Amino acid sequence: MANRRVKPSNARPEAAAVDSASNRDAAIKPRQALAREPAAAATPEAKPRVSSAKAKWVSAPPQAAPPRKPRARPGADALDEWVNTPVAEPAPTEAPAPAAARPAFTTAAKRASAKRIAAPSRAPAATEPKPKRKAGSGRPAAAAPAADRPAPPDDAAPAKSASKRGIRARKAEAGRGDEPAADLGAAGMAEATPAEAGPVASTATVAAAQALASEAPAAADQLASRAAGPDDAAPTKATPALLQADGGREFPAAEATAATEPARPAPTSVAAEDAAAPTPVSAPPPASEAPPAASAKLPAVAGPRSPGESFGFGLQYPVPNIEALARNMASAYEHAMKAFTAYLRPRESGEIKTKVADEIGEMIRSLGHVAEYYMADPKRAIEAQTALTTQFIDLWAATLQRFQGQSAKPVAAPGSPDKRFADAEWRDNPFFDFLKQAYVLTTDWAEDLVKRADDMEPHARHKAQFYLKQVSAALSPSNFIGTNPELLRATLAESGENLVRGLKMLAEDIAAGKGNLRMRQVDARGFELGVNMAVTPGKVIFRTDLIELIQYEPSTPEAYRRPLLIIPPWINKFYILDLNPEKSFVRWAVAQGLTVFVISWVNPDARHADKDFDAYMNEGILAAIGAIEQATGERKVTTIGYCVGGTLLAATLGYMAAVGDDRIDSTTFFTTQIDFTDAGDLKVFVDAEQLRQTEEKMAELGYLEGAAMAQAFNMLRPSDLIWSYYVNNYLKGKEPMAFDLLVWNADATRMPAANHRIYLRNCYFQNDLSNGRMVMGGQTVDLKKVTIPVYELAAKEDHIAPARSAFNGAKALGGPVRYVMAGSGHIAGVVNPPGKKPKYQYWTNGPVEGSFEDWVKRAHETPGSWWPDWIAWVTAQAPEKVPARKPGDGKLTPLCDAPGEYVKVKS
Repeated sequence: MANRRVKPSNARPEAAAVDSASNRDAAIKPRQALAREPAAAATPEAKPRVSSAKAKWVSAPPQAAPPRKPRARPGADALDEWVNTPVAEPAPTEAPAPAAARPAFTTAAKRASAKRIAAPSRAPAATEPKPKRKAGSGRPAAAAPAADRPAPPDDAAPAKSASKRGIRARKAEAGRGDEPAADLGAAGMAEATPAEAGPVASTATVAAAQALASEAPAAADQLASRAAGPDDAAPTKATPALLQADGGREFPAAEATAATEPARPAPTSVAAEDAAAPTPVSAPPPASEAPPAASAKLPAVAGPRSPGESFGFGLQYPVPNIEALARNMASAYEHAMKAFTAYLRPRESGEIKTKVADEIGEMIRSLGHVAEYYMADPKRAIEAQTALTTQFIDLWAATLQRFQGQSAKPVAAPGSPDKRFADAEWRDNPFFDFLKQAYVLTTDWAEDLVKRADDMEPHARHKAQFYLKQVSAALSPSNFIGTNPELLRATLAESGENLVRGLKMLAEDIAAGKGNLRMRQVDARGFELGVNMAVTPGKVIFRTDLIELIQYEPSTPEAYRRPLLIIPPWINKFYILDLNPEKSFVRWAVAQGLTVFVISWVNPDARHADKDFDAYMNEGILAAIGAIEQATGERKVTTIGYCVGGTLLAATLGYMAAVGDDRIDSTTFFTTQIDFTDAGDLKVFVDAEQLRQTEEKMAELGYLEGAAMAQAFNMLRPSDLIWSYYVNNYLKGKEPMAFDLLVWNADATRMPAANHRIYLRNCYFQNDLSNGRMVMGGQTVDLKKVTIPVYELAAKEDHIAPARSAFNGAKALGGPVRYVMAGSGHIAGVVNPPGKKPKYQYWTNGPVEGSFEDWVKRAHETPGSWWPDWIAWVTAQAPEKVPARKPGDGKLTPLCDAPGEYVKVKS
């Protein structure tokens, strides 16, 4: 088949098929050469020569050509000459002379030309014979011997092989019938010009060409621009176009170079570029369809979408300003480099010793224990894989239904309202809905694997759950621009300006952390202590190396005789109980007639490295009780211990019971742990190896950085306290909101090395306090000797001091305990003032007995704040009242206004 010659046909010259856009130049060049020079005489010695690649025509040795003329208008001249040259039609009984190197016609070109202009129908001539075909063959009968065929010119470059040219010629003849002459376009007309065109042109052909010239000025302009170039112009490349082939498939147009030298025979597999083609051609219509009318409009070509135009499924996507997008990307890159430099500089200088490898190693070891559990039993592994695969098959089937416009029930929806997927497109767009469900499905499956690992040691399983939570939160599709529809819309609408702002904030936050990321969680610029936070009137009346003692101004003419001392946690600052007038527990307690004192702990530094639990007891709680006696003349007080402040208070009560000190008459614990058996999520950071690493870190500085403790708290809820700010700040480029509670949360304090070491090792790791092994002031603490009345407040959703842990700790005490469980968590459960619209609730149920689950089942729920319940309990312990006492009335002189100086020291 490679060396088979094309048999001639009776096709009329003007009805020859149009070659594809990629072969136009290859067809035009030989015709231009023929228009300038006489064609070489055909020689009977011309024989086909078969190369190793493909068969091609090879003519006899060429005759000497005359000197070449300048190329004035290569495209336009060929078009004009062809249109104005008469075409000789062959006699009905004679076979037409075969064309030399006739360009092949593509079905795509035929369809394009047919769609442009529909010429009037023309019946075939009565004398025009039909092509004869051999029996059993679809090929036309031969009309002339091979010796009579003219040889192709020397500079003719066949676009296809001989066999392919024959196939196209037969297809053109078979499809002619009564088909009207199709307009080929300006380039197509020149391309379809046979080199052996006769002297007479048909009227239909000329009319079609003239109609094209009027309807395709762009093509004519392009041809004219090509004609204006010099003869020795440098080769130019046209921009590749997308051409539509049969079946609607698209493929890039091939590239070629417009050369100034005569065309040479080229391999038929290489297509020449159509540098002058103004538009892509379309695939041909089906044979059964009639050609379009002349007035028929072509379908509109899809162009760029306008801003706000729907992008499928009724969703809106803006179109970015490309120039602004490029500028913003360059600016964002600059800020990213600043952030990277700020991160690396202190590590290169040795100021920061990175522990990333240790942290990653700990995570891999923890998750590796889970993998070992399942790989040890192939049945477990197969069951786990089957569960995941089955769910994904269901998800994929549901997604296919969504893409087909059908409704489908979610396979894996978030268990509770998840702010990460609040945007409507996570639900309405099948693509983003698939991403969301795939994420939820995978994370739920992984968490279930850890829960079902029964043979794992409880602490190891707890650590695996913690690290899995970190990985899952980090890999959420809401954290990436390309997989978050809200981020995608924002980035397109702002042309990337959001990323410029975000990366600028990232660089600033790393610089503020001196090489560590100090993620801003709140806009604190509008808040100031003593101005709109911690504004309850009072005075600092006593100060030690560890505390400032604040006495608050009374707001009633009388007050209860017994003063109230509040011991807040030193991990955070005390003004969580005095955020603003509406949320201030301190202001409310003063308004109930209590004389309120609050300890404000120092923000320690290297000077306080050796301050341990004994020091915090002696220089803190016991020193404050002595100062209150000097200020009021009252020896006995009631106390409140909050969080770790409550743990220290419980240890102090054990010490006081051991030495016979009864100055604390009753006490209250706010979300306090005494028994650390079920110590909550923070216990994940406490094991032998992690304790060693923490103690080494504290030994270098003498304290634990406040940022380290804040990061530990944030990691307990990574989606809410880390990644939500990452998306808002660094991807959306928005400043965080202004909120007083978040201002307090970000105002972290440092912890002395000795104090924090005892708290972690003796309480969390060894649980010495509840087991009677802790030593305070040389005395072994036995909490069963603490027999004073106790009000124990827990929070139902507390993940730091779980309600179960507080319940177990209450049972370790030796006196009467009123256990109350408030709604919400560690902070909101405590700071829940009474009001017209109760926000949460609380549960009560008599004495602390039995299991925690049994107590909860029998508990009575009361809507609203627990504060009134507490004030009724505490005042019932000592109901006697005296005239209200002001700061400075006693033996102590006020030192400064509340909230004091220690609280203003930043970490």
